[in-house]
Amino acid sequence: MTGRMRRTPLSVLMAAAAVTAFAAAGAAAPPAPSGDAPAFVVAGGVTQPVHSYTDAIRESVWVDLGTDLDDDGETDRMAVDIVRPAEPAAAGQRVPVIMDTSPYYLCCGRGNEAQRKTYDENGDPVGFPLYYDNYFVPRGYAVALVDDLGTNRSTSCPDGGGPAMTGASATVIDWLNGRATAYTSATGDETVDATWSTGAVGMIGKSADGTVANGVAALGVDGLRTIVPIGAVSSFYHQYNSNGAWGGYPPLRSGPPNLLTPQAYELCEPFFQELETRFGDEGNWTRYWAERDYTRRADRVEASVFLVHGFTDQAVPSDHLARWWDALSEAGVPRKLWLTQAGHVDPFDVDRARWVETLHRWFDHWLLDIDNGIDDEPMVSIEHAPGTWTDEADWPAAGTRDVALRPSSPGLLSTATAPPGDTAAYTDDPEQDRWVWAEHPDQPSPARVLFRTEPLASDLRLSGTASVTVRASSTTSEAVVSAALVDYGPATIHDYLNPGWGIENLGTRSCWGESTPADSACYLDTALSMHDVDHHVVASGTGDLGHWATLWRQLPLRPGRAQTITFDLTAMDHVVPAGHRIGLVLAGTDYWRSGAPSQLPTVTVDLARTSIELPAVGEL
Repeated sequence: MTGRMRRTPLSVLMAAAAVTAFAAAGAAAPPAPSGDAPAFVVAGGVTQPVHSYTDAIRESVWVDLGTDLDDDGETDRMAVDIVRPAEPAAAGQRVPVIMDTSPYYLCCGRGNEAQRKTYDENGDPVGFPLYYDNYFVPRGYAVALVDDLGTNRSTSCPDGGGPAMTGASATVIDWLNGRATAYTSATGDETVDATWSTGAVGMIGKSADGTVANGVAALGVDGLRTIVPIGAVSSFYHQYNSNGAWGGYPPLRSGPPNLLTPQAYELCEPFFQELETRFGDEGNWTRYWAERDYTRRADRVEASVFLVHGFTDQAVPSDHLARWWDALSEAGVPRKLWLTQAGHVDPFDVDRARWVETLHRWFDHWLLDIDNGIDDEPMVSIEHAPGTWTDEADWPAAGTRDVALRPSSPGLLSTATAPPGDTAAYTDDPEQDRWVWAEHPDQPSPARVLFRTEPLASDLRLSGTASVTVRASSTTSEAVVSAALVDYGPATIHDYLNPGWGIENLGTRSCWGESTPADSACYLDTALSMHDVDHHVVASGTGDLGHWATLWRQLPLRPGRAQTITFDLTAMDHVVPAGHRIGLVLAGTDYWRSGAPSQLPTVTVDLARTSIELPAVGEL
């Protein structure tokens, strides 16, 4: 990989961090560590577990954010629980930091065993969720688990992925680099400095945690060397709205029970009400959404990015991956990509051994400047079928080109354009979704129109993002148009709609690092959960016909008057086998993606001016 990142040698970074931290505290810098021995040992190209996890230093600090969003008269503080090796601290050596900011450390837990933070009778941290601490602390890293705004032991108010959320975690990184103030308690005035930190930080996390990492990277904060977002949001507009189709209010105060602290639920209500005046309820693009679209600031990213996403992720659809990856590519950011066919799943539970080995080398390279060759390896790993992986130079695949298919009566999909006047109609049924529409392709349904190709003569790989153009008229002033791309033919796939999103826990455990009585490094083993099907929804998308002219404003439709809308489907990398048929389904409200119009319309599609552009490798 090549990139635009300016790298600083670790020895220089360590010295600079120490001087900055002590200058900020107004104290004299400590004597330099004797010799140049680093706080880690490398063998076989990777750091080795030479430090004691049992004897590691465990502490909590509260970073001052300089804001008062909950209006309690005190500046907001963000709680940070840290575990770091004691041996480097005793030798005056500094270590880099792996950081995970999450709102879920108290309410819901992390990982498929829902691990929560635990504390002893003095309030000191003893149990750190996930394996990052068990595995990496013995290898010379600190791990910092940060309570997001208004959760667990942090104060302040969450702002739905906006400047407060991203700025708060950036301030923690500032503290790790000697540029911010932290305290030893939630309300006290005793300050504490991160003199043990090199200032090099790697952020990681799944879902909301990875979303924070994306947002902080888009700020260009100094000291953030790499991020590893897993199944993460890159644009909050596209998480809660879909091409003008309104999907509901972001859950500022709702969500899982006890997500926020009692204080936040009470004190943040005025702040939440103010934010909600900016959402809008018509799916319009607004300044609120613009400041929560990290792809717009990809040119500010100075960290490397290791992206992980599942193509069948229903919690954070794969269009987030595609937009962020494209923006990072355009900005020349050093990057790596893991793509799975599972759902909202951590790669630790998809391919555990290979994932930990890869992540280990990634952090060693970007946080410790170890030249282990990971930046010279193929950039992309793709799971094309359950458990079957290939490595590739980039994504979408080389040689991908757009191929247009067009629907026509009676239910045909081909490269030929339908004759003028050829139409098909559906009536919106908001109780249905893309999986219902795709069933029984030979049977008519008033809720959708369905078109299929002839059986394919050879395999066809679809790699990237398809787009649909639909020209249609409505019987009412509002109408939603949804599209689903379907592979019709037998297959065995991840059971991505099961509770484990395509993964199931086994009864055995394997250990990844060192344990203490309060923090086990041993986790339930997992297996792929499989499902035999006769068809498979490969990609989908939804748009609001009233936003045909602009996303900034929903325009009332004139009944009977046709308008044209174009929107992208979710990203994919899928091989349609020879003998299978490609299907295109057009319908109204997708239960999973948007709210329904106030009056349910019948929508008539002009087939001659409707098409789907497929990112195809090879000939159709």
